[in-house]
Amino acid sequence: MHFRFSLATLILSGVLGVAYPTKAQKIKSVPFSYLPEQGEDRYNQRVPQKTLALADGSGFVILAHQSGSAYAVERYDANLKKQWSTTLPVAPGETVEAFGRSAEQAWVVLHHADESGQNLTVQPVALAGGQKGAPVVLVTAAASERRPSVRLSPDGSRLLAFRYATRDEQVRSLVGTLYDQKLTKVLDRTYDFRDQGDFFSPNILLANDGTQYVTLLGDGMKKLTVRRYPPSADRVGVATPIPVLGVPVGGVFGGQPITIRDAKFSLLPDGQLYAAALCANYGTGELTSLKVMRFDFETNRIKLGDELPFAAPFLAEVTKATGTEVKRLADVYLADMLLTESKNLVVVAERHFEEGGPELPVHARELYLFGYNAFVAPSWHLVVPKDQVAPAIDSYTGIGVRAAAFGDEVQLLTLETLNGKSDLYLRHLQTPTGVLGAPQRLKLNVANDQQLAYVKDFTTWLGPKTIIGISRPTKKSAALQLNEVKLK
Repeated sequence: MHFRFSLATLILSGVLGVAYPTKAQKIKSVPFSYLPEQGEDRYNQRVPQKTLALADGSGFVILAHQSGSAYAVERYDANLKKQWSTTLPVAPGETVEAFGRSAEQAWVVLHHADESGQNLTVQPVALAGGQKGAPVVLVTAAASERRPSVRLSPDGSRLLAFRYATRDEQVRSLVGTLYDQKLTKVLDRTYDFRDQGDFFSPNILLANDGTQYVTLLGDGMKKLTVRRYPPSADRVGVATPIPVLGVPVGGVFGGQPITIRDAKFSLLPDGQLYAAALCANYGTGELTSLKVMRFDFETNRIKLGDELPFAAPFLAEVTKATGTEVKRLADVYLADMLLTESKNLVVVAERHFEEGGPELPVHARELYLFGYNAFVAPSWHLVVPKDQVAPAIDSYTGIGVRAAAFGDEVQLLTLETLNGKSDLYLRHLQTPTGVLGAPQRLKLNVANDQQLAYVKDFTTWLGPKTIIGISRPTKKSAALQLNEVKLK
C-alpha cells in the first residue's frame, strides 16, 4: 500500500517559519461566566463537550459551571443572542455525569452518592423556553459498587443507564435500562460477560434507534469484539439473537508480544461502527502500528484496513516533521475519528505527556492524521507539528485539538503561539487527497499568561463557516468571552 507524505504540508504547517494567513472573518463576543472544574480524573472528563449545536441550525445550548453549587443551561441563537438561561443546583455529593440534547430537550445527568447508595438522575430542560421538567432517576447502585454510567445516542433520542455487577473486582455483567426521548422506559437488559475470562474492558455505544453495541477489549488486551443488542425488549422464553463480530489485533509477531495500547470505537454518520487500535510491544512499551476496521453487522463482516507499521520509514517522517530525531513512538493517543460525505475516514491521534509530576506543566505535541477511503484502505497520512503547553491545573482543557467534518473537508482547531501570536488556528484538510492547508489565525488574540484563557470543551461548529468557543483576550483585566467567528 502506498502512503504519501508531503513536504509542502510541512512547509504550510510552519516548520520552515512561513507567515500564517488570515482571511476575512467576523467576530462577535459576549461576556461568559465559567468556574473551572476540578474532577477526579483530569485526563478523562465526563463531559468533554459542553456546547451542542441544535439540529435545526437555529443556534446552540451550552452547559456552564457557574458556581460551586450550580450549573446553568443556556440557549443562544445563531447570532449569539441569549434566548434563556436555566440554573441547575448541584448538591454536595453530586457531579455532572453527562450533557446532551434531543430535538426538544437538553439533558443534564447528575450522579449522586452518599453512604446509603448512588444514582444517576436526568434533569430535562425544554429547548423552546428553558423550563425544567420533572427529574427522572435512571439507575441506582449500592454505595460499594462502581460508579454507574449513562450513554446518549448521537441525536439524543435514546438514553441508556447501567450499573456494574462485579465479582472479585472484575466486571461480570452490566445491568442496563433503555429510555426514549420522553424518558419512558423501553427495556431492561443484562449484558453478561461470564465468558470473557479475567481481564477485559467493556463499554457500550448507543445508536439513534436504540441498538446497543457492547465493545470489548479482551483476550489479554489483544482482541476487539463487538456485540449488537436489538432496541426491542427480550421476550420471555425466546432467545434474543445477539450477533458478535471480533478480530484479533495483537499476539506474538516476530517473537515480540504485541498488545493494544489504546483503542477507540465510534458510531459514525453512516450508521456503521468503526474502531482504531494503537498496538505496542508489551515488553518495551514502544508503539508498533495502527490498525483500523469497520464492523458491518448487515453483512456480518469486519473490514480490516491494512496495518500501518511505525517502522523506520514512518519514524523518519516524524523526525522530519518535528525537527527532532525520533527512534521510537510513545505517548501517542487516539483523539478522534471522523467520516466525510464520501465516506473517507480520518483518524486523529496526538502525542501528549506531562513533565514528570502532578504539579508540572502538561504538553500536547504533534498531530498524526491517517486517511482511509470508503473501503477502509489507507490512502495517506500526515504528521502535523505543534507545541502546546499548559499549567497542571488546566491540564488538557485548553490544549489539544477539536475537529469537525463538512463535505469532504475536515477542520482542525488548536490553540497555539505561532510567529509570536497566541490565538486559535484553523487548518483545512482535504480528505480525498490528504492536502492540509496552512493554519489560519482566527484573530481572537488569546491570552498567553499561564492562566485560564481557552477551554476547548465549549468549542463547536454551527456549520463550515461558523465556530463557537470561549476564550480570554490578551487585554489586561479581560474576562472570558463567548465568541462566534464567522468565516467569509
